[in-house]
This record gives sequence, structure tokens and C-alpha cells, in this order.
Amino acid sequence: MKTAVIGSGAWGTALALALLNNGHQTTLWSYSGQENATLREKRENPMLPGVALPDTLELTTDLASVKDCGAVVLATPSFAVRSTAKQLKAFLSPGAPVILVSKGIEKDTSLLLHQVVEQELDGQNPVVVLSGPSHAEEVGRGVPTAVVVACGNRDAALLAQDLFMSRQLRIYTSPDITGVEIGAALKNVIALCAGCCDGMGCGDNTKAMLMTRGLTEIARLGVALGARKETFAGLAGVGDLIVTCTSMHSRNRRAGILIGQGRTAQQAMDELGGAVVEGYYAAASAKQMADKAGVEMPITAGAYEVLYREADPRGVLERLMARERRDELEEEQSWI
Repeated sequence: MKTAVIGSGAWGTALALALLNNGHQTTLWSYSGQENATLREKRENPMLPGVALPDTLELTTDLASVKDCGAVVLATPSFAVRSTAKQLKAFLSPGAPVILVSKGIEKDTSLLLHQVVEQELDGQNPVVVLSGPSHAEEVGRGVPTAVVVACGNRDAALLAQDLFMSRQLRIYTSPDITGVEIGAALKNVIALCAGCCDGMGCGDNTKAMLMTRGLTEIARLGVALGARKETFAGLAGVGDLIVTCTSMHSRNRRAGILIGQGRTAQQAMDELGGAVVEGYYAAASAKQMADKAGVEMPITAGAYEVLYREADPRGVLERLMARERRDELEEEQSWI
């Protein structure tokens, strides 16, 4: 099948290679002419060192390359999803699935990204969300990985599954696109918190506590927005949370470590070379969504205070630990 990947970051490049290795005619689109030139010259993405780009992988800066594609992968940073989808609309074949692999929540509207794409495409193309514990650095090297593709349109989900399924990449399907997206976006907030724990010198106990109770918060908000609770026990929930909170591949965890060591959020992001730290943006959107839905999310609220009001992470942790007692399984109650 003719396919295109829009966005030549590490994740877009890794997925383009997965499609190519499955025998699909694949084009990788870059926003920047300089980025495209680098890929052409080196036949390697600097963000995926040691992973060769075969000559059969087509490289372009022309969005018209998506014409006649049976499926298109949208892999831009979250802030560019709306503008890119708007431009894509003129070139997409009617009915061709758009497989969204960007993670986050739109800043100004607090919409999930699949909702943003659906708005811009006016329902002409089904939107599938792909997510799960999947570092690009490992997928690009063929390390065994499993992810989930979610869509209300089962045929579109099955097509996405067939496109990517291989001996190295196992794909599961789900109808719960809201749950998969909520898990994908908000685990980055918890990963920042987990990184803060590491930066402050806390132990494994503290990080396990934040991850577990953070997942409870994510599921609580997800269910309030119509997601299925069991989704958060799967690949897009606990699976993605584990890999993002524990690996140095994670920009969110690395930024959190720096913040825990005393940097401001901006200093941490600058120190990472200006790389997009999606959890920073997701924290503000998640707090807004939780406030609107009347859902209590104390860890997320604490992350917001650290990231946007320069609160001391140690003080925030102390306040979380001092919260009134709760039953762990009591519905609609906060933790500790």
C-alpha cells in the first residue's frame, strides 16, 4: 500500500521504517527543508543514530505526497497537529485513515488530538490513534514492542493493525479512542513527576507511589470523559506509564530530573536542547480539564504548581504526603 508519514522526528522516522519493512511504499515528510536535506545526505536521522534510512524510503517536504495514499500517519508535535491536519485535508483520499501518533492535548481548547484532527478533516477520513510503550529508539532498531490502535471505526483500526503488524511490532486494537488518548497524554505529566523524584534523590518507593496514584488520577479523569476504565490497565495506560517514567529515553523524565535538581521548567527544557517536553503542556490542559469536570487530581495539580508557578517540588511532595486519609479503593476519593 502507498503510505506517508507526516513528521520526520524520531517517532515518525521509526514508524516509516516499520511500514517500509512491511513492504509498503512509504514517504517520510519533513516540515523543514534543512531537516529533509540532512536525511537525504546522511540517510540517517540524527535522533536515531545507527539506524539507516534505505534508499527505498522516499523523503519529501511536499504535503501533496499524500495523494492516493491508502493511509497517512500524522507524527508532528502536538502543537502542530491542527495546522498540519488543515493543510492535509486538500490532499487526502476520501476514506483513507489518518493514523495519529502525536501525544498531547491542544493547549487553547483542551481538546484531545483526535478531536482536533476530526474537526479539521470534517469527518472525511477516520482517525485512528496509535499509542503504547514504544520508544522510537527501540522501535527503529526492531526491538520487540507492542502498541494499541484505537478507533470507533473497526475497519480503520484493523487496517492500521495490518499495516504495522510484524515479528518486531505487535499491534492490538481498541474501540476506546478517548481512553487511549488520555493515557498517552497524561502519562507524560506523571513521568515529569517521576523524574522530579529521581532528581530530588527520592527512592523507588516514592516513584512507585507517584506512578500508581498518578495512574489512578489518569483513569479517574478518563472515565469522567467517557473512557473505559480497563483501558488504563492496558498498553496505553500502565504500559506507557511504566516505560515513560523509568527510561532515560523519555524527555519528560529527563526534564523532571533537572527540575528536581533545582532548575526551572524553562531551564530544564533549554538544557534538553529545546526538545518538545509534551508533559509540560499537558499539565496545564489536564488541570483545566479536571477542574471543568470536577475531578480531583492532586498529583497533576502539584505538577502544574511546579511547572507554571515555580513551586518547590519538595514542598509539593510534602503537601501530597500530608493529605487526609483515604481508602485506596474508595471511588471518587483522592489518595493518601
